[in-house]
Amino acid sequence: MELHFTKMHGLGNDFVVFDFTRAAYPLTAAQASKIADRHFGVGCDQILIVEPATRDDIDFKYRILNADGSEVGQCGNGARCFARFVHDKGLTDKNPVRVETLTGIMTLDLNPESQLVTVNMGAPRFEPTDIPIKASARRPLYSLELDDQTIEFSAVSMGNPHAVLLVDDVDTAPVIELGTKLECHSMFPERANIGFLQVVSRTEVRVRVFERGSGETIACGSGACAAVVAGIQRGLLDANVTARLTGGTLNIAWEGENQAVMMTGPAETTFEGRISL
Repeated sequence: MELHFTKMHGLGNDFVVFDFTRAAYPLTAAQASKIADRHFGVGCDQILIVEPATRDDIDFKYRILNADGSEVGQCGNGARCFARFVHDKGLTDKNPVRVETLTGIMTLDLNPESQLVTVNMGAPRFEPTDIPIKASARRPLYSLELDDQTIEFSAVSMGNPHAVLLVDDVDTAPVIELGTKLECHSMFPERANIGFLQVVSRTEVRVRVFERGSGETIACGSGACAAVVAGIQRGLLDANVTARLTGGTLNIAWEGENQAVMMTGPAETTFEGRISL
């Protein structure tokens, strides 16, 4: 079968987007992995699927597949691309748009003048069972032993699990080495995204993220949100922060516990194509 797709990116975090609102196609994990392959497929960090709403109070269902074919419940950069896609393709003229993901409801607001998209990422969750993380109680910082060293980190769910490590310089941080080992550590029963946070000032950070199922990407929206939330909780950051990732810049705003994280940034279409599966 031949499927039409759109290639998009948010700060270089790239996606293959499928419109399954008119006709569903059950992508297998093997097919998703082939599509994501940069040598034998289209190439992407994740696959985004637009499906019809299943409830009256939402506009679309939003599914996310990692490069290894596993399904996840959150992708911030992908959400911005989703908003641009459904408007550019004429699937809706609503603004904002409410979409249902595996882990909850997201609100996506497209600025028609700047084409920036603001995503209501929902309130971060900190209880160990919500993240999830193997811990007896919620803590400001967690620790684990790895290769004869103690790793300290913050843990938060942004609809997907994140561990955030504070580092002096993200350029020299062992992102690949630690990310590879920590993503699948037994402390994270559903694996985890591993973020590396460098505080530049109270209103500016630099972030790198090793994403579960995809490896390091040049931008991770939910990872940037998790890093800023962790920095605010540790008293290092103000409520509005510029997050600089390898692929570009996001604005992250969070007013504190039980409040939604608001993320604003760009989304762009790269090209259209067809692939045979």
